[in-house]
Amino acid sequence: MASDDKCWLKPEQVEAMRAAARDGRHSLRDDALIVLMYDTGLRRAELSQLDRAMVDLEDGDLRIPTRIQKDYPNDRTPDPATFELDAAGVLGTVDAIEEYLDDRDDSAALFPSQKGSRMTPKGINDVVQRAARRAEIRPYSYEGRRSADVVSSHTLRHSVAWRMLRAEEDNRLYHVRNRLRHSSILTTEREYDHFQRI
Repeated sequence: MASDDKCWLKPEQVEAMRAAARDGRHSLRDDALIVLMYDTGLRRAELSQLDRAMVDLEDGDLRIPTRIQKDYPNDRTPDPATFELDAAGVLGTVDAIEEYLDDRDDSAALFPSQKGSRMTPKGINDVVQRAARRAEIRPYSYEGRRSADVVSSHTLRHSVAWRMLRAEEDNRLYHVRNRLRHSSILTTEREYDHFQRI
């Protein structure tokens, strides 16, 4: 998708998606999944590989090993990463995950599937798309507003960058690069420099 076609959501739109998710069949799971993606910028394939043991709710951290990150294994394999959950104190990520975990079994996977050991990346994307359609979200793009049908898990990743650069204070492209774990600051500049005001 070219940067002109890239879609993103504003914080109030993500909140509307979370409210729609909480009205669904798997309300606690879907809310926790959406807010965790929106907080961390994890890719759906990474989220599907998360284990319950990687979440430290006491410290408010998510620790992910190298093996579940994009490009593993190759010569650009990323280092393990520790995310501070809800650093700005406005998303309620820890509370959402805590409430979700209190309501489920002891599966090793953070997001287990009803049909397998863990949700697939496609299943995760389906949760995001269903919540966007229920909330009738119209994402933003440089071509204008789009329909809810184009919202995906990757839209939430773009939305992290928008939130950090436009709705939070003191973040620069460097901070976005670290949060999204781009291999180079040049990738971050190419993808998100247009989110900054000139």
